[in-house]
Amino acid sequence: MNSAQTKLIPLYTTRGDAEAFLFYPHLFNRNGEWIGFITARREVYSVLGEYVGILTDERRIVRKRATFTLVPRLTPPPHPSKISLPATIPLPPMMPELPHSLIDVLLEAPERLHTIDAGEYREDLD
Repeated sequence: MNSAQTKLIPLYTTRGDAEAFLFYPHLFNRNGEWIGFITARREVYSVLGEYVGILTDERRIVRKRATFTLVPRLTPPPHPSKISLPATIPLPPMMPELPHSLIDVLLEAPERLHTIDAGEYREDLD
């Protein structure tokens, strides 16, 4: 594995807040909990294997506001352990405004990236 694949990369909202972290191929929230994964084609999926969006060059996760095609579910990679986040995070890159056809997932639909024990499709306890 090369050094680019082993580095913790902050993912930002359009406002410039670091709301997720990529430790390829896993995505983690600000608490270090697993919330999803990314493919080699920069497609982002939830912990349940549901398509969430794509990772842009500015390190934001976006998706189309309206789509008429369904993306098949993927089998998630093995559940990683919780990670420790760095004390400091680099400043976000300058980000252009998104076109109306796209939404910033971490800002407008963060519920799509939930932990394994949360979300509307979690298993019932009873």
